[in-house]
Amino acid sequence: MSLNPKIAQFLEETRILPTLDRLSPQQAREMFDGFGQAAAKFVPEGVCISDRTIPVAINYKLPLRIYTPESQKKSLPILMFFHGGGWVLGILESFDRLCSFLAKEAECLVISVDYRRAPDFKFPTAAEDAYNATLWASQNGAELGSDPDRIAVAGDSAGGNLAAVVTLMARDRKIPKLSHQLLIYPVMNYGFDTPSYRKFSDGYGLTREEMKWCWSHYLSHSEEGQNAYASPLQAETLANLPPARVLISEYDVLRSEADAYCDRLEADGVKVMRQFCPGLIHGFLGNPNLWEISEVVLREIAVDLQKVLAEA
Repeated sequence: MSLNPKIAQFLEETRILPTLDRLSPQQAREMFDGFGQAAAKFVPEGVCISDRTIPVAINYKLPLRIYTPESQKKSLPILMFFHGGGWVLGILESFDRLCSFLAKEAECLVISVDYRRAPDFKFPTAAEDAYNATLWASQNGAELGSDPDRIAVAGDSAGGNLAAVVTLMARDRKIPKLSHQLLIYPVMNYGFDTPSYRKFSDGYGLTREEMKWCWSHYLSHSEEGQNAYASPLQAETLANLPPARVLISEYDVLRSEADAYCDRLEADGVKVMRQFCPGLIHGFLGNPNLWEISEVVLREIAVDLQKVLAEA
C-alpha cells in the first residue's frame, strides 16, 4: 500500500536533516540522542522506573533501567529490552515510553539494557552485554519480584539483532532458558543487496548508506559479518530457539532480511508470528512524533506478549 500519510509528512519534514553517513559517531549522537531526551517526557503513568548497575566485566558495571507496573502483581515475567540505534546511537531515555507501555499493558517487568556502543566498543561487546544482562536477570530476577523462569527478549533494529543473538547464545551456552523473542524490524544480516535494500535504499528514513555506516562502526572487519552472533541469518541452524514475533515495516531496507529470518525460523521448526506493517517505515515505534500510529501497533504487541508469557 501507499505510505501512511503521517509517515509521508514526517519524511518530508525531516528531509533536511543530515544522514548518518555524513556525520561522525559523536555528531550523530549529539543530534539523535537529543531527540531521545525530548522523548523521555512522554512516559505513561502506572509504571515505576528505577536504575541500577550490574558487573559484567573487570572494572565495568552495566547500567540497566527497570520498569515495574504499579499493579505489583507477584512473580511478573521478565522482558529484556535492547534499544536500537545501529549499535552506535540510542540512549535509555529514548525508549522510556515504549518500555513503560509494554510493562504496563503486558504486565511484565521490563529491563532495558544500556549496552556499550560502537565504535568505542566493537563487536561482540554489545552482544555479550545483552547476553550477560539476560543471564543476570535469570539468576537474580526473584529479588525483583519477578519470575526468572519466564524471560523474553525484545529489541528494535540493532536491538532486535541483539535480541536474536541472545537467543542463539542462550541456546548454544545452554543457559538461560528463554520463553519468547520479540524482534522489531531487526537487523539480521551483514549485506546490502536484498530486494528491499534495492527498493528502499533512499527516501524512506533509514538508508542503505546509513546501514553501511552502522555496520562499519560495529565490526572491526567485514569478515565478522559472517559470524552468527553478528548476523543471525548466518547461523547454521535456528532450531531450538524460543517462539518469535517479528515486526516488519513495508518501507524498510531491512524488510527482506527480516522476512528471510522468519522463513528460516519456520523451516527449522520454530513457531513464528510475522507481523507485517503496511505503509510504515523503519523506526516508527520509537518516534515520539508518530505515537498515534505506534500506540496501535504496540497495543497489539502487548496483548500477544501478555498471553505468551502467561502460557510460558
